[in-house]
Amino acid sequence: MARFLTIPKTGEAVYREKMSRFLAFAVPVSSVEDAREVIALYANEYHDARHVCWAYMIGADRLTFLSSDNGEPSGTAGKPILGQINSIGLTDVVVIVVRYFGGIKLGTSGLISAYREAARMALDEAGTVEGREMASLSLTFPYLAMNEVMRLVKSYAASHPVTITSQEFDNTCSMRLSLPLDIRDEMAARLSAVSGTSLTD
Repeated sequence: MARFLTIPKTGEAVYREKMSRFLAFAVPVSSVEDAREVIALYANEYHDARHVCWAYMIGADRLTFLSSDNGEPSGTAGKPILGQINSIGLTDVVVIVVRYFGGIKLGTSGLISAYREAARMALDEAGTVEGREMASLSLTFPYLAMNEVMRLVKSYAASHPVTITSQEFDNTCSMRLSLPLDIRDEMAARLSAVSGTSLTD
C-alpha cells in the first residue's frame, strides 16, 4: 500500500479524571528509532510523573507497532492508546500519555477509558493527512540530456512530492530522486527513454 493516513503535526491534550491528570501527545514519526527517541524525550521531560505510557504504529503496511503500560495494570494504558491509533487507521505516529496520579484509584475500566480518551483528544488535535510511501531513484545521463531530464523531473514534481536529494553535473551527470513509490516505475520508464540515460538502482 503506497498511500496511508498519518498526522501532519504534534497534537496535545489534557484529560482529567478523579484528580488524575493525563497529558497526551500525538507525534508524527517515520521509524521505530524516531518513535523511541520521542518516547525517551517525553519520559525524561516528565520524569516526575507516575506513569509515561505509549503506543506507536510505523510503516505504510501498519505491521510494526508496540505499546507499553509503563507500570499501569496490564492492558489498561498501552492497548487503549494503540486502539485509538487503529480506530482512525493511522501510521507513522507515536502517542504518549503521561499520568499524574491524583490520589484516587480509577480501577481497570476507569484507566482504560481515561487513556483512550486522552489519546483520542491528542489525535483529534493533530488532525490527519494522507502520506505516501516514498522510494528513491538514481540515474546517470550525459550533460546534453540534462534539459530533457530536468523537464521530466519538474513535470512530475508539479503534481507529486518529487525532490532531488543529490546531483552532480559533469560530462556525465548523476542525480538521485526521492519520489512516491506508486509512481516510481512509471517515472523510471520515462527517464530511461531519454537518450543516454541509465538507472543505477
